[in-house]
Amino acid sequence: MNQKLTPSTILLLAVPPLLWAGNAIVGRLVREAVPPMTLNLLRWTIALLILLPLGRAALKPGSGVLANWRRYALLGLAGVGLYNSLQYLALQSSTPINVTLVASGMPVWMMLVGRLFFKVPVRPRQVAGAVLSILGVLVVLCRGDIHQLLSLRLVAGDLYMILATIAWSFYSWMLLQPKDTPALRADWAAFLATQVAYGLLWSALFTGVEWAVDAHAIAWSGTLAASLLFVAVGPAVLAYALWGAGIRRAGPGIGAFFVNLTPLFAALLSSAFLGELPHAYHGLAFALIVGGIVVSSRR
Repeated sequence: MNQKLTPSTILLLAVPPLLWAGNAIVGRLVREAVPPMTLNLLRWTIALLILLPLGRAALKPGSGVLANWRRYALLGLAGVGLYNSLQYLALQSSTPINVTLVASGMPVWMMLVGRLFFKVPVRPRQVAGAVLSILGVLVVLCRGDIHQLLSLRLVAGDLYMILATIAWSFYSWMLLQPKDTPALRADWAAFLATQVAYGLLWSALFTGVEWAVDAHAIAWSGTLAASLLFVAVGPAVLAYALWGAGIRRAGPGIGAFFVNLTPLFAALLSSAFLGELPHAYHGLAFALIVGGIVVSSRR
């Protein structure tokens, strides 16, 4: 694992937050049309159909897909089953601002999970970088006005997002565990398809519980179909492939700071859809978040 941030590594870690910002907007847009667990199941079913022709190495004998089933079951649970389901569930009751605020704690959770469960030491520069990065997120959320931040109220959806953030921290650290066969490690599509296949089993379980408890019928439309295609191709297949490659280069501790670009991208995308120009506080937030990345990644 190389801690140095090269331009290609920066690109690998910066594109996923942009796609995930779009995922949050779409998830909020279609929340009345499809239940959250069902949305996650449909999204990853489409993603697996895309990945299977690309990752045929996962189907070959000796790929390790069955031999290492515990590892891939855990990866699928944390990265596909829990994180995305909880995020869509959070958007049912919480505002995008609150969800983004809770998710801004990603660097802290990543450091805690790494220290407690993977024996990775926490260095002062990482703490300083986390403070800068979270300050940048807060600037976006309060739009440069501290009074807006003080008026925020937490609801049940925010708790779901905390759990989602913790799940993503475990997922990112588990990506580095050297337990994959060379065939899977060298083939991003096969590696991701394996995770998604196991993750779909968890997603199907969660969806079954959702429909058994209380779930409304799916309101099919062209908008919903286009939304499903987008979240399957962009925030799922492409973002996860790039994130995995970036994490293997820079490590989860550094990658966590790039996640905090998501609220900034979300604000800019929202501004674009609303026809509004970016404000000065967007520039300040970007400087603080990037400052956190630079400080945390220094040798």
